[in-house]
Amino acid sequence: MNQKIRAYKVRLIDQNGKQVGIKDTKEALQMAEDAGLDLVLVAPQAKPPVARILNYGKFRFQQQKKVKKARKRQRTVRMKEIRLSPTIDTNDFDTKRNQAKRFLHKGAKVRVSIWFKGRAITHKEIGRGVLNKMYDGLKDVAKLTQKPKMDGRNMFLMLSPIDMKKKQ
Repeated sequence: MNQKIRAYKVRLIDQNGKQVGIKDTKEALQMAEDAGLDLVLVAPQAKPPVARILNYGKFRFQQQKKVKKARKRQRTVRMKEIRLSPTIDTNDFDTKRNQAKRFLHKGAKVRVSIWFKGRAITHKEIGRGVLNKMYDGLKDVAKLTQKPKMDGRNMFLMLSPIDMKKKQ
């Protein structure tokens, strides 16, 4: 900005956004001073660097507003986990399914996992059946992100919420 610009020549853009051309830095500084504004490098990596005549305080304020707006729009993905066992009873299963449904309605992704204890690991098909039953119970609010997969003694599947706005 202003006196800190080290390049000898810059491609100058005036306060109206019109390209003036390639000018000496001293000449560009003089033009900015005459207009009562600042000379700011907007593309220092270009050959020659691009400088613009503008009000630096207003420019910084606009940049901060853009960053704030982008941060406001960004969504963080929440991950929730529901743990089941291969021998889960019907009422417990319904409770866990309703809990997963609540998480999905709030926009969180859900990881449904089953932990196999002892010799239960020999009957992986029972665990896969429980996971498939969970997905079938949540099909109206969730889409399958990852099919049931073994990871050590755990089997899990990933569900993400269906965008209800697109569905209607």
